[in-house]
Parts: sequence; structure tokens; C-alpha cells
Amino acid sequence: MRVLVTGAGSLLLRGVAGALLERGDEVVCLQRRRVHGLDAEQELADVRDAAAVTRAAARCDAVVHGAAKVGVVGPWSDYRSINVEGTLNVIAAAREAGATRFVHVSSPSVAHSGHAIVGAGAEPAVTGRRRAWYAESKALAERWALAADGSDMGVVVVRPHLVWGPGDTQLVGRIVERAAAGRLALVGGGTALVDTTYVDNAVAAHVAALDAVAPAARCSGRAYVIANGEPRPIRDLVAGICAAAGVPFAPRDVPLRAARTAGSVVERVWPRLARFTDDPEPPLTRFLAEQLGTAHWFDPRPARDDLGWSPHVPLDTGLARLHHWFTTNPTHPTTP
Repeated sequence: MRVLVTGAGSLLLRGVAGALLERGDEVVCLQRRRVHGLDAEQELADVRDAAAVTRAAARCDAVVHGAAKVGVVGPWSDYRSINVEGTLNVIAAAREAGATRFVHVSSPSVAHSGHAIVGAGAEPAVTGRRRAWYAESKALAERWALAADGSDMGVVVVRPHLVWGPGDTQLVGRIVERAAAGRLALVGGGTALVDTTYVDNAVAAHVAALDAVAPAARCSGRAYVIANGEPRPIRDLVAGICAAAGVPFAPRDVPLRAARTAGSVVERVWPRLARFTDDPEPPLTRFLAEQLGTAHWFDPRPARDDLGWSPHVPLDTGLARLHHWFTTNPTHPTTP
């Protein structure tokens, strides 16, 4: 196939593009900055540029759309224009190119309402949040993507949960940085059971979704949560990452109620405080407190049954690989 992959600058989508190239697919990547070491055709553009997206999608049989504004900082207009309107641009370009397969990369946060998620499937996306702009925009984008499923193009939504692995500057990078600086905190003592996804498993899931989706396929018009299927207390996962990186694990405990209150305060004052720190992201928001302090684990069977996918790298193996990576990449930004 000729496949357009948007957002290939991220750890996950770069991995997807590499996996498709390795098996012999022709890949076009669209992202804002060149990805070095990726032997694919690259269109350097923003998904808000409809003409550039149309150029990148030309002659493509399939699309994996993962370009998005992530994080918790920024105005709603940015999240809406990139995550919602950008998705509409990619859908339109895919249709114009005659693509018949469309994989939309979403997030489990689209169905998060502040309560624990225990063994759930991919519940419908929820909208109407206040200030949780990433989750709100991704929920709207997911709805538009699923609405595009039809007789001409099959659409499947994949929601990878907390993807991490070697080279990750988000989850792993932030944990390592804060632990090394003595600023590591765990909401509710880190006792909440949370499932995560090792990056190789997440990559394989997206490739499996691409192969499974087609007009009228079993998975078309549906969403799937992807995770390792090994829920553990957040404390254990964070401790494992710290051990892999060789940084001290000495977190302070923040009760969930206090974290919610503090997160709400930080949201209000962060625009004024951000100028005094090198970290573009606030240390806490109410939405982050709820995610870190409540259980999040999912039923892996729908993805296994409909996509033919199951995780092949266990959590402990992933942590061992992460440790090896840290010992062999001493100059990487996330290496202490």
C-alpha cells in the first residue's frame, strides 16, 4: 500500500511509519519538522494547511492520522484548529485521493469523566469538558472520524493508552526529569491501577488496525482501546521507570482531593507563572490529577478479536529494554 502517516515526529507515529516501510509499504509522512533517519517521503507542513495535506495524500491507498496538539497548555482555538479542523482536512484529503482505509489515532481520555475506569471497553467519546482542551478536541475529532466511515472508506479509531518506551520524552522524560530534580509526586500514593502500552505493542496495534479496516469490515466505524493488558499501581510503574533510568525514586504523596484543588488553582495562574520556568507544561491540572489518581485499565479482548492484535512485549521486558536504552544513550535529552 501507499500510506500517509501524519504526525510522524512523535515516538508512536515514527514507529508506525518505520514498521510500514520495513514490511515494504510506500510511506508518505506529514509533520512540521523533518524526521532524520526515516527513509520515507516527507511533507513538512501543518495539518491545518489543507493544500499541503491534499498533496501528501495524493495516490495514497490508506491513511494513519496521528498529528495532534497534545499537552494541557494553550488556548482552545489551537486545539480546535489542529485536532478538529486538521482531522477534517485529513479526512477530506483521504477521500479525494480515493483511500479506502483510514486509521484515526485517538486517546482513552476522550471517554474519561473523572471517575475510575475498570475493565471497560472503548466507551463513546464525551464532549462538553471545561478547560481539558486536549481531551475535548480529541473527542470531537474522533466523532468526525467515525462519521466518515462508509462504503467508500473504512474508518477505525485506535486509542493507545499511555504509550512509553526508549526515546519517549513525554511520560518517561517527565518522570525521569522530575525524579532527578527531587520533584516527583504521586497522586493518592500512586495506588491507582493503570494500564499502559509499551511502544512496540502500540505500533503493532496500529499496523494491525490498518490491515483490518476496509469498507464494511468488522472493525469499521468502531473504536478500540490499546494497552498492554497488565494493570499495575502507578507507583510500581514509576518506580520501574526510575530504576531503568538510574534516578532516585523518592516521591511525595499528594492526596487526590488536594491534587484536584491544586490542579484547579494551577490552571488559573499558570499563564502568569509559565514565564518563570523552562517547563512548558504545568506540573498539575485538575484533569491530570483525576487521571493520575483514579484507576484506568481496559478490556483487551475487542482489539484481539476484531484487529487480530495482542501485545507481544510484556511490561517487565519493556522496562528491561528501557534500562538498556538509557545505558547506551548517555547524551539523549531524557538520559540523566
